[in-house]
Amino acid sequence: MSIFFTGFPGFIATQLIKKLARRDAKERFKLLVHPSQVEKAHAGISRLVAGGYGPKERFDIIQGDIRQEDLTLDSHTMLQLQLEVTWVFHLAAVYDLAVSWDAASGVNIDGTRHVNHFVRQLPNLKRYVYFSTAFVSGKRTGRVLETELDAGQPFKNFYEETKFEAEKLVQEIMGTVPTTIVRPGVAVGDSKTGETVRFDGPYFIMRFLDRFRALPVPLIGKEVLFNIVPIDYIVNAVTHLAFADGAVDKVYHLTDPSPHTAAEVYGLICEELIGKRPSWTVPKALVSASLSVPFFRKWVGAEKEAVMYMHWPVEYDSTQAQADLKDPGIRCPDLKNYIGKCVEYYQQHRHDADKRVRVK
Repeated sequence: MSIFFTGFPGFIATQLIKKLARRDAKERFKLLVHPSQVEKAHAGISRLVAGGYGPKERFDIIQGDIRQEDLTLDSHTMLQLQLEVTWVFHLAAVYDLAVSWDAASGVNIDGTRHVNHFVRQLPNLKRYVYFSTAFVSGKRTGRVLETELDAGQPFKNFYEETKFEAEKLVQEIMGTVPTTIVRPGVAVGDSKTGETVRFDGPYFIMRFLDRFRALPVPLIGKEVLFNIVPIDYIVNAVTHLAFADGAVDKVYHLTDPSPHTAAEVYGLICEELIGKRPSWTVPKALVSASLSVPFFRKWVGAEKEAVMYMHWPVEYDSTQAQADLKDPGIRCPDLKNYIGKCVEYYQQHRHDADKRVRVK
């Protein structure tokens, strides 16, 4: 039988495939890849083979487009997948905080609708695993539960709004399709190696500090919780939950149950990156105004949309996730114990153009 993926050759999909390949040597992988990403996908498979994750024949690239009906798959391919696929992991999405509505909705909403239609045609399906985000909470404040979704909330950007609409579509088929939804917090690199593929989220802080390392460091961020999780925690949790009978038709916040505040996160990064502590406070309004100027935004390499998350008073309850991950001993590590690895990896790869997010 086979595991079907969208989102390859993305970083999280690749890390999950590595974990799953080690879990069961008999599993084969069907990887839906957009035509524009086929060359990168072949390179990704070559690295998997070189890393000892199985022969090339174990990984099948299937060209398709989740934005289109039937994922643009021909009838022969569709029939083959219907016979073979037992697990589906849907990760493909637009993650850019500054994305337009049209670009985000085509992938996040229409794409999820089409994947939902696909999974309903799989007679041997054991589980549909959908990657949402904790930030479907939008502009809600206070405590947000895993069992909650639509509270009439507005949103900070089109990324949040389209992921919210997409999760609504997935929740609609719960009960008829065995489904597990995961909502990660802000993802950073591996807690042991620091490895990541994209310098966004907290890495914008590092890019910002690179520009001001010779000056007195300003404090950006408030005493509000800033929920960060390492990629290995997400991968370990999803690998377990995807095969756990008790995780069917549940939603999980893959967030830090004991998060640090935004000010603490900023201070930890300052100490690790430039050996200083913030010595003065800059008002949020001034930061937002400065990052609204294209030249300054590009110079510091930080999106203005990211600043809002360091000032937003929200707490993600992860009671259900903690309960179902307790027996296998899967816990989110404390940021202060691995932020050094993330900073070290950033320092080694800060000039890697493939990892830098292009700020407009």
